[in-house]
Amino acid sequence: MTGGTVPAPGRIAEPAPTPAPHAPDASANALEVVRAGALTTVQDLGRAGYASLGVPRSGALDLPAHRLANRLVGNPAGAATLETTLTGVALRVRRATTVAVTGAPAAVRVDGRPAAWAGAVRVPAGALLDVGRAAGGLRSYIAVRGGIAVAPVLGSRSTDVLSGLGPAPLRDGDVLPLGAPAGRPRHADTVYWPGPPDELVLPVLLGPRDDWFTAAALRTLSAAAFSVSPNSNRIGLRTDGPVLERAVHGELPSEGMVVGAVQVPPDGRPLVFLADGPTTGGYPVIGVVPERALAAAAQAAPGLPVRFVPVDRRGDHRERGPSHRGRIMGVPGNQR
Repeated sequence: MTGGTVPAPGRIAEPAPTPAPHAPDASANALEVVRAGALTTVQDLGRAGYASLGVPRSGALDLPAHRLANRLVGNPAGAATLETTLTGVALRVRRATTVAVTGAPAAVRVDGRPAAWAGAVRVPAGALLDVGRAAGGLRSYIAVRGGIAVAPVLGSRSTDVLSGLGPAPLRDGDVLPLGAPAGRPRHADTVYWPGPPDELVLPVLLGPRDDWFTAAALRTLSAAAFSVSPNSNRIGLRTDGPVLERAVHGELPSEGMVVGAVQVPPDGRPLVFLADGPTTGGYPVIGVVPERALAAAAQAAPGLPVRFVPVDRRGDHRERGPSHRGRIMGVPGNQR
């Protein structure tokens, strides 16, 4: 899920990392990365408003999990957290602090002793916080009281794996500064959180380029079984499964993309752009997944079954042929 260079519009790849945020002095309020895991990045609510400059929004893929983790430790929603991928992370704290782990369920240990998942956990100075492999889902979120205080870029501390903006993915030995606490931790007796699904069901608003596909392709989109491809990443969720046949075989000039756009590249298999997705693309977009449904995509591990359900703007199930609108897409809630 890492490596590569910035792709041509509409293609998924990840650039070589920029330098990581390195060490304040040993007395600072900070975290030392002991085990970085497969891919752990710093994320907040993202850098909205720069799409016209070609800058993706980025930010936590599972925003509800990010917000919950921050709430449990008393941080504002915009404080930066750590987003792990599948294999977790291990961190040593330099000063006593409070942490919370949410998102994909995982074993949480402090100096080898079991600790709460989805709860505020006190970690003594010098202790090792170990977040294990995801037991279900894909991405866990670690909030630390005060937030991860790396330098912001364009108003955000988020790592953007497409453009290379923000701090590089974590490496063993990195030291991350922490901010000043802004609120009191919240000790919840019960936290309701849906478990990882057995199937990823994504509502889709058809258009703007559904008329570039055959009626059979639209039926396939809504009825066929797809699965999450191992080639998925923070840029987009790729699918394996049947090919969607195009009715129009010409070239499409690059046009604006939004988070949740379902683009169909030359291999004919739909991909869903996520937070680090490009702001323009030259392959046809058959539909858009409303942003409220994308948190589940953040937790979709490779091989998970995927089903697309066409809906109208009210969210009702919809079956229809190509729209023939031929206009630039605009989906409420997905504007950058």
